[in-house]
Amino acid sequence: MQNSDSPFVNFVNKPDVTALVTQLRRTARGQNLNPEQLARLQDNLQSLDNAALLYPLILEDRVELVLVTPTSLVRETVAVDRVKLNEAIANFRSDITSPSSNPIPNAQQLYQWLIQPIEAELEQAQVKTILYAADKQLRYIPLAALHDGKQWLAQRFTLNHITAASLTNFNGKRDRPLQIIAAAYSDPQLNYQFQIGEDQFSFNGLTFAGVEVETIAKDIPGTTALFNKDFNRENVEPRLGEYSIIHLATHAEFVSGLPQESFILFGSGERVTLPEIDEWKLPDVDLVVLSACRTATSGELGSGEEILGFGYQIQRTGAEAAIASLWYVSDGGTQGLMNAFYGALQTGKMTKAEALRQAQIALITGEYTALGEGRGLGVIGQTEASLPSAVSNRLSHPYYWAPFILIGNGL
Repeated sequence: MQNSDSPFVNFVNKPDVTALVTQLRRTARGQNLNPEQLARLQDNLQSLDNAALLYPLILEDRVELVLVTPTSLVRETVAVDRVKLNEAIANFRSDITSPSSNPIPNAQQLYQWLIQPIEAELEQAQVKTILYAADKQLRYIPLAALHDGKQWLAQRFTLNHITAASLTNFNGKRDRPLQIIAAAYSDPQLNYQFQIGEDQFSFNGLTFAGVEVETIAKDIPGTTALFNKDFNRENVEPRLGEYSIIHLATHAEFVSGLPQESFILFGSGERVTLPEIDEWKLPDVDLVVLSACRTATSGELGSGEEILGFGYQIQRTGAEAAIASLWYVSDGGTQGLMNAFYGALQTGKMTKAEALRQAQIALITGEYTALGEGRGLGVIGQTEASLPSAVSNRLSHPYYWAPFILIGNGL
């Protein structure tokens, strides 16, 4: 615990930091962390193996990196102003959302600002897992896709995004078999059009979402699989609490300016809004996966609250964690990543966050041995057989492996 004259307490009490904390409480409605909470987290970290919490706090003229390990609380000041940081974030996001780009230069620049200043402390604490509380525009980019000059951050650390709602929810692992409900809006001939506010929406089914769910059902016994018009609220919502994993391979959209209208689209054309998700009661659910979805990616980057908001809303249902995407993902690439993710999860040897990391590494390197020899070969075969070569030959680009982040308790 920090005493009242510690450097960290003095930092928290600085006028610009105090003003920012007040703003966070008002605008993020308790979704985000604030620096005052960080010093109280060390007890939580004691129960986790080699984990640390990283919070980059963005101020007008600098970034304050706050790192909490089980035994220390470190603050490093990075002399980069908000405008320059946001420009780098926008450039990096442009790179990682285009599979023909070279994202490494911007990935290295952000690495130098966000990770390099605390590298010695991470090494000293032998950190293997970073619990990450992203601030502002940093919510639009995956920490996993930063690059240290030799490799991607996903190849070095397990990464787990957290909100204030998940801070006290890192107690132990549930040891039980996978019980999955997996639903897909997969018929490309099935089109739904509607208007929300000023925005017109038009969606078609995603072919590879169907392959993805078929593969999950084939590989994991007892999976309940629903497709297209059978994927409706009447069939799905009353049964959600019966499963350990809810996997929805469909579109979702965060509606700019009308966050309460943000939705998940079911295969029947019905929409479930964020406030309606808040009514779900999922205390026995380990994971909610929104796969092959869309998030607010067009136009100028906002505050990222809609991304934080989805994860926060899932936490409020009682579910341990959510996996959601940060950009308009590749239908086929998502299928490859999800096949690898469930292959890793099926081994029973890794956490949800580590399974996502191993799936990302498999796509980066083409090496699937972490999934188990037989299972790994099966995932390679499924991926190569079902994906066009233009996708399967490029899966090492972060456009394919980095869009999905895990929010909540993935440990």
